Amino acid sequence: MTSPKLTSAAELRTAGRHPALPFRVFLVDGRELSMLRLLRVLPEKRIVGEAQLDGCRVLAKLFIGTRGERHWRQECAGLAALAEAGVATPPLVAAVAMAGGGYALMTAFLDRAEDLAECWARVTGRAPGDGEALAVLAPALSLLGRLHAAGLVQDDLHLGNFLRHDGSVFLVDGDGVRVLTHGQAVPRARACANLAVLLAQLPPVWDRQMAALLPAYIAGSGTSPPDLPALAEQVARVRAWRLGDFLAKSVRDCTLFAVERSATRFSAVVRAQAEPLASLLAAPDCAIDAGSRLKDGGTTTVARVVAAGRVLLIKRYNLKDLRHAFGRLWRPSRAWHSWREAHRLRFLGIATPEPLALIEERVGPLRRRAWLISEFCAGPSLLSHLAADREPPEDEATAILALFESMCRQRISHGDLKATNLLWDAGQVMVIDLDAVVQHRSAAAHARAWRRDRARLLRNWPAGSLLHRWLDQHLPAA
Repeated sequence: MTSPKLTSAAELRTAGRHPALPFRVFLVDGRELSMLRLLRVLPEKRIVGEAQLDGCRVLAKLFIGTRGERHWRQECAGLAALAEAGVATPPLVAAVAMAGGGYALMTAFLDRAEDLAECWARVTGRAPGDGEALAVLAPALSLLGRLHAAGLVQDDLHLGNFLRHDGSVFLVDGDGVRVLTHGQAVPRARACANLAVLLAQLPPVWDRQMAALLPAYIAGSGTSPPDLPALAEQVARVRAWRLGDFLAKSVRDCTLFAVERSATRFSAVVRAQAEPLASLLAAPDCAIDAGSRLKDGGTTTVARVVAAGRVLLIKRYNLKDLRHAFGRLWRPSRAWHSWREAHRLRFLGIATPEPLALIEERVGPLRRRAWLISEFCAGPSLLSHLAADREPPEDEATAILALFESMCRQRISHGDLKATNLLWDAGQVMVIDLDAVVQHRSAAAHARAWRRDRARLLRNWPAGSLLHRWLDQHLPAA
């Protein structure tokens, strides 16, 4: 059997996101580490994966960047602090420099471990406060409480850094662990801010469940409950920052998105879909011609297509004449706006078909035509699904009110709230056609926009109809 290729930190830096597997690296203590499976790659910085050392499976982190030593030392110090505090974390196997540059850190490999982000994905659609969803979150909150009781904080808190294995939950990523008050509990204000980082990653509808979430944290920390208004304020601040950071990433090459730019073209695609959708991205008009056209107007062409075994929707934003083309040159395309707003809505827990890719034709910085590719939602519109002469069924009524309460809470207006832009699918109302969606900075601006949205929605049904009256009575007030 051929031995895996021997490589170095310098070669791994040049390999980008896809270093060839398997590969070997020499460690300065004379041992060899064989990388077998990649779990995460930060190009030119870090590689994380399942590896083999001395015949044993390990989780290996290779620090290959120019600042690798600093992060390696922080990881070592963080893991040592967790172990000293008695906070469960995978045991350290080895931390040693790599021959020829770079640093390696190996911990025990927890076979069949599952991170809590994966567990949460299975229950995230449940009602806020649901017992099974709380059972997923409780161990992370309890472990965070223990961390704070020991004087430690985690600067990179997310559910993916908590692993469930054989009935226990482990905290990983020592690089983000900081010792604030050795041997003493973290000050309440700092602990509250760190707790808010974790809670801000839950859907906003969970904000009203903080009282149900806190007992697990209190049990771990052994302290009195944090001040709820202060915690809610911190959560809102962190979530706003995370949303801005996420939207910026949606048009930047990163772990989540693959972005390509040239003098004539810009494209952004969800990285996990980049390979399956490669042929469609290369020739979106060919896919439209081969698909089923749903709309072919002057400014937009919409088609349902099948790609990589999935039913998708392509929306092309056309240039109907020279004046229209000149007016669009200087502004981000409507596809760009819809791409960002779709990601915004989904980030905030508001249902809309998943946006998969954005393409813009460009001449230098100037925009021309654009395409938006998203999941296809086969559900009927509310215009056809609801009868004007009766109140909506219970499930639909609950979903409608939840949607608009959430949008109003987040100060989001739609801008074209026709009932055909609201689809009933899998027990929820999906919002589509996001060209004019806005998240307003002020309550006054949102109130003006909501009055227009509300009036437009009500005009879908006769003023004297039972459905019209029910909506007028139950929708958030104008």
